[in-house]
Amino acid sequence: MAKTIGREPNARLEKLIAESGISHKRLAYRVNQTCLAEGVASEYTHTSVVNWSRRGMRPRWPVPRHLCTVLAEGLGRPVDLADIGMEDMREGGRNRSAGLAFPRDQRQALAEAASYWSTVNRRTFLAATPFAVASFSEPVTRWLVSPTETVLPSPGTAVLGRAHIEELRAVADDARTWDSRFGGAALKSQALTAYLDERVSPLLRARYSERNGRDLFSVTAEMARLAGWTAFDSGQHQAAQRHFIQALRLAKAAGDIHLGSYVLTTMAMQSLMRGFASQAVDMAQGAFERVPGADPRVLGFAKLIEARAHAREGDARSACAALAMAERFQERGAAEGAGGERAWIGFFNRQRIVTDATEIFRDLGRPKSTFAWHALGSMPGEAFARSRGIRLSVLATAHAQQGDLDAGLLLGQQSLRLFTRLRTARGLDYLQIFTDALRPWRREPSVMAYVTQVKGLASSLAG
Repeated sequence: MAKTIGREPNARLEKLIAESGISHKRLAYRVNQTCLAEGVASEYTHTSVVNWSRRGMRPRWPVPRHLCTVLAEGLGRPVDLADIGMEDMREGGRNRSAGLAFPRDQRQALAEAASYWSTVNRRTFLAATPFAVASFSEPVTRWLVSPTETVLPSPGTAVLGRAHIEELRAVADDARTWDSRFGGAALKSQALTAYLDERVSPLLRARYSERNGRDLFSVTAEMARLAGWTAFDSGQHQAAQRHFIQALRLAKAAGDIHLGSYVLTTMAMQSLMRGFASQAVDMAQGAFERVPGADPRVLGFAKLIEARAHAREGDARSACAALAMAERFQERGAAEGAGGERAWIGFFNRQRIVTDATEIFRDLGRPKSTFAWHALGSMPGEAFARSRGIRLSVLATAHAQQGDLDAGLLLGQQSLRLFTRLRTARGLDYLQIFTDALRPWRREPSVMAYVTQVKGLASSLAG
């Protein structure tokens, strides 16, 4: 069935059909085929195509997406909903699935990413759509089956050059530094999605060599992962999940096993922080085992997140074993001296091991081990303000676990001040873990005042 929106001709769609050289009959046939491949029965004919292009009628979702796919085949370039004059079809059902697809076809994958960034940038995304760990199943499975692919030639008119790649890398480096220092809620961090939509999407439709194509997909995957991370830090978990899925698909298009493994580990970390520790273990193990030849720092990070997931499940033996492996891979990476190569994993150093180990033993309820690990590394500095706030909250919780209220509250107040300045929703998660540890003293005036302050920050962030 087609949904009548108006009687004005769809000039954009008609123009693209003419440019593709596909007959109305052939177009309808291919749309029916792509629908059937996804279990959607349809019987469109050449008359249906005339209705869409000349009479302003719209097929119901997900047919517009399949229409984009078929036209992309004929044109040899990505086609978005806006290109066929159906961008408003993103509303309603489209918004609920925006960014969740992990297409097998590379051109369709590029179109999916561009469509999602456009949706988010125009603020038409349904914020009420919840994080659903099950939505990771298909992307993870398809990446594990084949983490790389061949770069398909693009017949675009504009030419992508090395200057474009260097620009994108500079933007990614700048955004990563800004996020570490000021948090994901900062205006500059959130501007990354607008940049992906307005600057990067057109480049995905450009003509490029195989080398430039791989580099384009790789740096774009890096930026998409970072956009997801800033959304995650801001508490926009549904948007973050979709950014991560697109980042994983772009890493596959780039043939970048290192970045793909890193993105998958980041997805595992999000799942862990949303309360799905068992699924996080599976994803982290997949990120480690599927690409044994990856950068040792990438493999070490996968083991570190696996260790944290085991700790959340109360499995001390598995957590300690994974943590020990993470240490060995970190030492190996440091010995190999990767330097500036893969700057996005440069954070994985001895300091990061120490920081996460304190969380692991906090979750295992072993405060003495938490303090012992803390003594092995210095407190993160101002350049890593968010990490500093996290460490302070973890130490505060460990003091509470030992029964030391005064020391715990002192550190808890310092952590609260940092997270209030950073406006990070992820920091609020750590504060709430600390307030849970304060329950034995919940009647104490100082504790009641602190809990009130944390609630105030939560209300402020929600607003």
